[in-house]
Parts: sequence; C-alpha cells; structure tokens
Amino acid sequence: MPVVPANSTRRALTRQWELLKLLPTRGNGQTAQELTILLRDAGHDATKRTIERDLQELQHLFPLLCNDKGMPYGWSWQPGVSCHLPGITLGEALTLRLVEDGIRPLIPHSMLQSLEPRFDQARQKLKVLAEENPAARWINNVVSIPPEFHLQPPNVRTECLDAIQQALMDSKQLSCRYSAAFKGKTHDFTLNPHALIQRGQVTYLLATAEPFGDIRRYVLHRFMQAQVLETACRKVEGFTLAGYLSNGNAQFGGMEMLQLRAWVNEGLSQLLRERPLSDDMELAPEEGGATLTATVQNSWELLWWLLSHAGSIQVQEPASLRENYIRRLKAGLEIQDL
Repeated sequence: MPVVPANSTRRALTRQWELLKLLPTRGNGQTAQELTILLRDAGHDATKRTIERDLQELQHLFPLLCNDKGMPYGWSWQPGVSCHLPGITLGEALTLRLVEDGIRPLIPHSMLQSLEPRFDQARQKLKVLAEENPAARWINNVVSIPPEFHLQPPNVRTECLDAIQQALMDSKQLSCRYSAAFKGKTHDFTLNPHALIQRGQVTYLLATAEPFGDIRRYVLHRFMQAQVLETACRKVEGFTLAGYLSNGNAQFGGMEMLQLRAWVNEGLSQLLRERPLSDDMELAPEEGGATLTATVQNSWELLWWLLSHAGSIQVQEPASLRENYIRRLKAGLEIQDL
C-alpha cells in the first residue's frame, strides 16, 4: 500500500505551495513577516520562523532569490523565471502522453500518484488545443510499436509492484512468494532488490536471493505475494545497472561472444545491409545470397532471430550454435506431426 502522508506533512506541502504562489516576480521581494501575515489570511497558521525554514528549503528546489542587501531579507522569484506553477506547456503535454504507459511500471506508486494529475492535465490540454493547434494533434500522428509479435501485457499484482518498488527505493529486503515459469510451483524467497528492467511489456526485478550472492532476474507478473522487510538490502559489491547492461545481460544470455558464419538469401542480405548485426559484420556476395560473418553475443535473442528467419539462413559456424538451431527446427517439425 502507498504511504499516505501524515496530516502535518500534508499541511506543510499545502502551505509551501501557497507560499510559492505568494512570492513576487520583481522588486525587493516579500519579507518572511509579510509572507507570514499573507499566509495567515489564506488560512495557514504558521510562525515567522517556520516560514523562514520553508523558504530556505524551497530555495534548494526552486529558482528563488533572497535579497540580503538589507534587513529584513526579501524573497522573490529569480528574474526571468516563470512562476505559473499549475501550468503545463504543449511540449510537456505531448511528452507526458507519449511516455505515460511506458514509465508506469518503473515509477513507485507513491510517486506515480503525484503524476496522475499531470497526466490528466496533459490529456485535457491536448484535447482543448487540438482544433486550433496542429502541434496538439501530433499525438494522433505517431505511435511506438514493438517489433515482435504483439502479446497482451501480463497482469502484475498492484500490491506486489508497490512493495517491490518501495523495497528498492528504501534499500530494504523483500519477502515474497514467486511462481516458477513452467513447473507450476511456488517458492518463498527473501530477496535483495537491486534494479528494475522493463523489456517490452515485461518488467524484471534484478535481485539476489538469500543466502546467495548472484544477481538473477525475477519477472514481476510471477510474484504472488510481496512484503517489505525492515532488514537492510544486502547489495552486491560494485553492482551498477549500467555495468550490468554493458555486459549484455539484458539479452538473456551469458557474456560469451561468438563468431557467427552463415549463408543468407538475397532478401535477408538486403535487410542486414540496412540493419547490421554488429559493427564488424561482413556480407560477401554469393550466388543467390551472401556469406554472413559477424561477432554476436550468444543469447536467447540470437537463437530467436535465427529461428524467425528459418528458410532464409543456413547457419554454418560455430558448430554448437548450428546444432542447437537444427535441434529447435526439428522439434518444431515434430510437434506439427510432419
């Protein structure tokens, strides 16, 4: 469940938001005493010292100017800065609409709640401006489509997603019940969350399972239960998400690189000239096609790509990849009773 701010926190946030709206955009600024009176008139009963602390905190987050040339100090927005806080630009509205669905699994629910009004505001702004502004209709002219066969997104339990995100954000361990992919069994784990990866429509948690220290991937939609523990997360020394990805781990394979050699027909050869497999890929023309050579990572994705072009490619080397490829082709034929 998302953490609901205490009454005192909500009051502070409301007071500080009102305070930002009261600050002038020019002149010597408003003093803390003047702002205290104005806030009191607006229904916020706070001391001058509280307002001073608010201003000092807000100065770290917003472009505020403290005029300290005389006493008492005056506070205002920095020159040239817009202070229309509730507003949203057309560019921001378009951006929010384009990224809304993609970022939802990656943002903690408590933070996502604060964005929901912005998402609503973005939709409303584009709707209102659509008739008179062509840029507002841009959202109707573009779409991002995954390259693979379209599957419905998996169902992730909201309470599990909230717990996983919270544990990751607070660096806490996670107690969970997880369903195995194929065996239909469930396992109880204590996990040390390290990162989230969204790959297409599927989101993965990178974590270690106690008492082990190796990073593994856990699919979010297979979590049956999840609860944040009070114990601190036991991090893998030196782990960084950037380092993990740079080693090719997101490709669902090991770090092994191999020299692929294959014959490809003319159609696939043309596609590869437009979108090479690697920086060192070469295509040597032959009758009816070309000989392909490239340094690629030995991964599930490589095998899936080869199988997707069955009939257009003949794998030659390495022998282990060729054997695995042929085995999968034969298994496909056998299951069709051919």
